[in-house]
Amino acid sequence: MSSLEQRNPGQSEFLQAAKEVAEKVIPYINDHPEYEEARILERIAEPDRVFHFRVTWEDDKGGVHVNRGYRIQQNNAIGPYKGGLRFDPSVNLSVLKFLAFEQVFKNSLTTLPMGGGKGGSDFDPKGKSDSEVMRFCQSFMTELQRHIGADTDVPAGDIGVGGREIGFLFGQYKRLRNEFTGVLTGKGVGWGGSLIRPEATGYGSVYFAQEMLRHRGEDLDGKKCVVSGSGNVSQYTAEKLLTLGATVLTLSDRSGMIHFKDGLTEEQLAAVMHHKNKVRGALVDFASANGLEFHADKKPWSVPCDCAFPSAVQNELDDDDAKTLLENGCYVVSEGANMPSTAEAAHRFEQAGILFGPGKAANAGGVATSGLEMSQNSLRLSWSREEVDKRLQGIMRSVHETCVEYGTENGTVNYITGANVGGFVKVANAMLAYGVM
Repeated sequence: MSSLEQRNPGQSEFLQAAKEVAEKVIPYINDHPEYEEARILERIAEPDRVFHFRVTWEDDKGGVHVNRGYRIQQNNAIGPYKGGLRFDPSVNLSVLKFLAFEQVFKNSLTTLPMGGGKGGSDFDPKGKSDSEVMRFCQSFMTELQRHIGADTDVPAGDIGVGGREIGFLFGQYKRLRNEFTGVLTGKGVGWGGSLIRPEATGYGSVYFAQEMLRHRGEDLDGKKCVVSGSGNVSQYTAEKLLTLGATVLTLSDRSGMIHFKDGLTEEQLAAVMHHKNKVRGALVDFASANGLEFHADKKPWSVPCDCAFPSAVQNELDDDDAKTLLENGCYVVSEGANMPSTAEAAHRFEQAGILFGPGKAANAGGVATSGLEMSQNSLRLSWSREEVDKRLQGIMRSVHETCVEYGTENGTVNYITGANVGGFVKVANAMLAYGVM
């Protein structure tokens, strides 16, 4: 960690992610010196390459804007680089390096042949017209297309990059390269996309929570659940929870939260989806229009619950939040976002011995279904919704089994250890097989 801090000064998100992995993987490496001799962990922590480029575009009034674009190709030991693109003002090198580093282990856990990468821009699509978003995406892809390909690097969506943005990006790639190939995932079903992909991260987070509970002889039926966020992951987390008989008590965004005291209904969820996905409005406006009480600047973690699903953004749940959740009876946390719990919060959950599914395991459903989309593209066919969902459930079951295999300590499962060590071993063994490179 001392070496990483010297080489990556000020990159707090990346260093946090690296420390979490190091704490769990180094004891395993100490029992397997071949990994230390080959400096495997140090090699995984250093990206294969980093692309940083200017993105220039015009708004509807002819004004010129300049943003930064990035692509981190972290590790391709077990397959092409795979990871999303994030368009958000918070995007910087540290955030993307943390996401790319996490992606290596997450993709390994899925059992699919995918390496880890991540990319994006500090561009904010909120408040922009479709034409402005299109011009930005076309400019962004004009540079990115030099570095990606179906067998090299396959980006997907992330925060700020949904179906609209993927369409513009793929269209520009197709125009520049004159080829129709599976170079992006999250595409529309009519032009190479997979059914269940929009739902996959949220569904997968719930499936992982279900697996953790089943390991204890329980299920989600009747459980009281809090969900943070109100975007794609949160929406489909809530949808799947309702399907499985759970009660969803909250949704939130950056301005505050709605507490559904009697439980979110399917009709209310459909209305939220329309408001966030079509109107692209704030949650406070939805609450006002529907007579719901909005708690400004509040997070969901103070609401008593059985299960928590942090599904918004990194480090949204801190140590005080974790303490409050535990005091209020929460004993299941399944991370739908990437590293939404701070290091202190994660340690508190770990020490309490609750069922804590870290993001690299619990939210692997999104990239897993992206991998299934890649398979369908390569085979030139499309699977049914039922087939994709069945495969997704099987993958999340396998992720859980890996966590149990590598994380069982004194008869209980430490899912942080299991996810980190289980994800590490597959990548490390491939790197050993390739020699020093």
